Amino acid sequence: MAAARARLDAVAGLGAVCWQAPDAEVAKAQSGPFAGVPLLVKDLGGPFAGIPMRAGSSALARVTGTSDSDLATRFRAAGFRPFGATTVPEFGLSLSSEPAVGPICRNPFNPSLSAGGSSGGSAAAVAAGVVPLAHATDAGGSIRVPAACCGLVGLKPSRGAVPAGPGFGNFLGGIATEFAVTRSIRDAQALWPCLTGAARGPFPDLVQIADKGPLRIGVVSDARGIEPTRAAVIPAAAAALEKGGHLLIDIAAADLTPIRRTSARAFERIIAANLATLVTSGLDPAQTEPLTQAFIERGLSMTVPELWAAQEGMAAAAYTLWSVFDRVDVLLLPMLSSAPPPLGAFPMDHRDSATQIERMDEFAPFAALANITGAPALSLPFGADDAGLPLPVQLISPIGGDLRLLRLGAALEAEGRWQHPIPLFGGAS
Repeated sequence: MAAARARLDAVAGLGAVCWQAPDAEVAKAQSGPFAGVPLLVKDLGGPFAGIPMRAGSSALARVTGTSDSDLATRFRAAGFRPFGATTVPEFGLSLSSEPAVGPICRNPFNPSLSAGGSSGGSAAAVAAGVVPLAHATDAGGSIRVPAACCGLVGLKPSRGAVPAGPGFGNFLGGIATEFAVTRSIRDAQALWPCLTGAARGPFPDLVQIADKGPLRIGVVSDARGIEPTRAAVIPAAAAALEKGGHLLIDIAAADLTPIRRTSARAFERIIAANLATLVTSGLDPAQTEPLTQAFIERGLSMTVPELWAAQEGMAAAAYTLWSVFDRVDVLLLPMLSSAPPPLGAFPMDHRDSATQIERMDEFAPFAALANITGAPALSLPFGADDAGLPLPVQLISPIGGDLRLLRLGAALEAEGRWQHPIPLFGGAS
């Protein structure tokens, strides 16, 4: 804990953490596979007792919670010691973590670039060596995008794999899930049994796909709008998997276009409806950022048929994706279309929610489809560009394929194309 706090002080300019607990308030953990390991908690998600959350918004007071979510209980049972909250964009409405209430979260590789969002603070803290892993949530790429920006492993679990209660609602209609960003596949694999299944409570295990042999890898290499260096990493990763005995099958990006369109539409409606419920519960929209106000107004004016159409669209998208999995076992496809963008690339000082959704879809074109369909998805670095920035790839499997993704991720990680540096300002490591 002392080392984590000292490291956090050394990289305070990153803006990764928005709140720290006093030393006297951090309970010690005496048991569990991660006994005593410091943990940073995302400022958005299920509550952790003693960690005040405000979702990156001045509209919410930073009031310390007194109860744990089911997931927080499992983190503690595994031995983690939560001691701070990480920076997020207001209500998670951006793929960059720059809330007006502050601080602005910067990328450890280049402080002029974004660390991603909405789990940007968690990713920046892990990438900078403050903690080995950090709590994160994902409703439209919010685990995977920051992991991709910061050279980390980001697993978005299958819908239903991680407990969602008791107070985090319906996880935004089923599109959101919680897990962590980690520096390695090893750590994600070690964390998995601690947070899922019946190990820490009266929850059934989500049945995992059991396979050890060769898999059919559906390679999406013709997606438009992907910067050439990041497009080239897809066939490179495919070749590595083929070397491991897996079968490569080309999948046209156009096959996923209907799911992408449905995903963007459903995401916009569900997020807007969720924010509208906060207003009916007492949130003052005037204290939120302009883009948040636009989403709130959209939610308050939304008709029941519109919201119902979003729910039906989610089911249709899941069916369409499942039909793709009739042909392949796993999809290998781009995670980001470009390098991490400069700070300010995802402004929230405007009221054009449609443009915001479009910008996010262009930057992470295949992220939201996993949220809408409930499928597990994994982002991990597979090399670096000329500027030393990570080159991420994304793997998506049918529901229940989380361990399958981690197994494939371990094979790609073993290629050694990414060395997990701990970057510091000034270029030192």
